[in-house]
Amino acid sequence: MGLPQLSFFCELGGDALVELFAEPAVIANLQALKAGISLGILDLSSERAGVVRRLNRAGVPVVAWLLLPEEQGYWLNLDNVEHAVARYDAILAWTAEHDLVWDGVGLDIEPHSDEVKLLFSDPLRLFPDMLGRLFEDESRLRHGEAAFDALVRRIRADGYRIESYQLPFIVDERLAKSTLFRRLSGLAQVSADVEVLMLYSSMYRPFGPALIESYGPEAGAIGVGSTGGGVDFGDIDLIAPLSWQELVRDLSMARQLGVPVHVISLEGCVSEDHLSRLVSMTWSAAPAPASHPYVICDLGAPAATRRIVAEYAPLSHPGGAAGGAMAGWARPAEGAPAITDWHESVSTPVWMTWHQGLKIRL
Repeated sequence: MGLPQLSFFCELGGDALVELFAEPAVIANLQALKAGISLGILDLSSERAGVVRRLNRAGVPVVAWLLLPEEQGYWLNLDNVEHAVARYDAILAWTAEHDLVWDGVGLDIEPHSDEVKLLFSDPLRLFPDMLGRLFEDESRLRHGEAAFDALVRRIRADGYRIESYQLPFIVDERLAKSTLFRRLSGLAQVSADVEVLMLYSSMYRPFGPALIESYGPEAGAIGVGSTGGGVDFGDIDLIAPLSWQELVRDLSMARQLGVPVHVISLEGCVSEDHLSRLVSMTWSAAPAPASHPYVICDLGAPAATRRIVAEYAPLSHPGGAAGGAMAGWARPAEGAPAITDWHESVSTPVWMTWHQGLKIRL
């Protein structure tokens, strides 16, 4: 088994982006790795266009990662699809003006950036909105997902393949045939050509590897990280980036799965000298990752429904048997590290916000 199919997210502003690619070794290393770039379209400047043209000439595939101004939510969700459509129109005009070539379009489906900031700083302030969404009907969800479907059809008609970047819990939602998580978070199911599950182990320490083990086999592609860089929203940047050893572990796990891998971020890999080390790494000698202990829910259910969504499905489907669904209880796997502080792992406040009172997998 050789080199995994790699792509790197890059989320830099104009001047920093130009500075990153001013170093010739960056493009040379990408070529050596046969890697692509998912480039965050933070602006429509001539400087960003110049970087895209350099990558085009070098034969490095570039995906246009569609992002919004922060005041519009930054990432895409049920409540800002109209802004996403307008942004796509602007990107098309900018593309034509600068004669740019794209390998595809990336749709990053995440909650509004203001809600993510609160999630990391003051999650209880989200409670009133979450409570309201808990009891709303599905009209917002239907309208938003229909708008996404229309956008996807337009992008395909323009000749681009589509990547979606999704939180892994969307998989659980589908398995449970539920709508609760999407209604609470504003996420949407998108009919992409490639769905990349964002399995960022740095955000779920000490259970990060379990996230890849659990969701990886069901993913068409996975995202690993973070190696640093990316957004600078509130306390998000306080999460320690992956060390070299952790990055190798996660990439080795992904390699064993045989799926394409997206690494966040290119700028973090360059800053920490990970990119050049990846080029010289002998992948055949990379150790096979060991199985990691983690907290798991024992619902007495088939493996296909092994995760927590079975517990909240009755909330979306009132006719469900709530008694049987709520019978599960989280238990630590033998040897699993214990959480002694709710803020020891970001996974804990994340889950506590969306699933307060439920027995969950961390």
